[in-house]
Amino acid sequence: MKKKILAAFLAVLMLILCCACTTQSGDSAKQLVYGSGNYTAINPALFEHGEINLLLFSGLTKHNDKNEVVGDLAKDWEYDEATLTYTFNLNDNIVWHDGEKFKAEDVKFTLEAIINPDNASENASNFEEIKNIEIVDEKTLKIELSAPSAAMPDYLTIGILPSHLLEGKDMTTDEFNQNPIGTGPYKLKSWEMGQSIVLEKNNDFYGTVAKIDTVIFKIVEDYKVRALQLQSGELDMAQVTPQDMGEFENDEKFKVYNMKTSDYRGIMYNFGSEFFSKHKELPNILSYAIDRQAIVSAVLLDKGEVAYSPLQTGEYNDPNMEKFNYDPERAQSLLEEAGWEKNSSGIYEKNGEELSFVINNGAGDQVRIDMSNIAAQQLRDIGVNATVEVQSQVDWVGQDTYLIGWGSPFDPDDHTYKVFGTDQGANYSGYSNAKVDEILLKARAATDSAERKALYNEFQQEIAKDMPYTFIAYVDAIYIAPKELKGITENTILGHHGVGIFWNITDWTM
Repeated sequence: MKKKILAAFLAVLMLILCCACTTQSGDSAKQLVYGSGNYTAINPALFEHGEINLLLFSGLTKHNDKNEVVGDLAKDWEYDEATLTYTFNLNDNIVWHDGEKFKAEDVKFTLEAIINPDNASENASNFEEIKNIEIVDEKTLKIELSAPSAAMPDYLTIGILPSHLLEGKDMTTDEFNQNPIGTGPYKLKSWEMGQSIVLEKNNDFYGTVAKIDTVIFKIVEDYKVRALQLQSGELDMAQVTPQDMGEFENDEKFKVYNMKTSDYRGIMYNFGSEFFSKHKELPNILSYAIDRQAIVSAVLLDKGEVAYSPLQTGEYNDPNMEKFNYDPERAQSLLEEAGWEKNSSGIYEKNGEELSFVINNGAGDQVRIDMSNIAAQQLRDIGVNATVEVQSQVDWVGQDTYLIGWGSPFDPDDHTYKVFGTDQGANYSGYSNAKVDEILLKARAATDSAERKALYNEFQQEIAKDMPYTFIAYVDAIYIAPKELKGITENTILGHHGVGIFWNITDWTM
């Protein structure tokens, strides 16, 4: 009798478990664990970098798969050329993650916060032509410019902030930066600093509600560790190096996305340093000493291309500019013409000072470190005492050089004016060239594409006379994702650090 009761109980238990499993399998929440760099603050108005911004925040405009500017928070807009005024009409029924209504005041607040010098926004130079912002009503606003800005619709893709949470506060220190609230397709669920950021889909999103329920940004800064955690199942998706790409190409669990970018690498010279402030002739000369194709082949395994211009991957590139093709003999000849002579150790010196400097790198990016080591060896081969160091924090003021990365697949003003313009927000090299400043100001104000192309060609010719960087390579972005993940647009050109892959995450399925 006891055996019959036990058998019946086990049968019922198995039935319950089977039903539970079927329900869980059929309705299970979809979760994507993504290997991410670290964040200490999330605020698109203040900080340029941050691929997580695309999930949490929305802009007046956004980019589509071809990187064209289309409406987002704004359903449409008009531009009055006579008064230099944009009129934006906002979409209805948009709410913040905390349930408050989105309104035109939020846009005005965000743009004025970016422009406010007290906030030291990395994006301020993008908006310096804004003269006045007028709220017509909750769903309409006008942005008046002091001068034409062809890139303005592009820059208005920046994430808009909630004025009701930040008005009257110090945006640079407010706890909002660790508890961001936006209008984007995902909202913050939890944040364990230095470990993970958990996002859950926003069911009140005004656009297509995401099909993946949870996205976890797991902080894994080291690319080699990312590859290991993909293999162990701790990560679902991550960007990896070309050296690690091969481990996944024949793995049936994964798909490899080898995506083109506008993301370049180069040696940035610090013209504010004691050494390079005295020897501004060196960037041009040393650019001939770097065998960039050898670096592309050895470090990127040809997943990229030799770089010679910051506008190389777009329609405004000037292929006729000086490319500084590898010519070590010419580099040595130019050094000697400039008064440098080799000492008994085979190192060039001038007025008793050796041609010696450090190429600095941030920790965790092995691609940059490998590039730096090869470049340093090539420089040593011609008599330059170049060494490589890896720093946990970047000292922009105190260093001689840095293996920098920049790039934008969008308007050519992006990452030119603010990177090479005198005293602009992302000009970490202290580069200053009055002619370059003049050209870039004219180019950002030009609305005719032929005129802009001529001006950006002139810009590229001018920097070739007075190099701010030794450009090395454009890098492909290599993403590893599970085979069942669908929706990534493989032909979209990505930006700096491969940012942009999440542009349509609401369409992704697993």
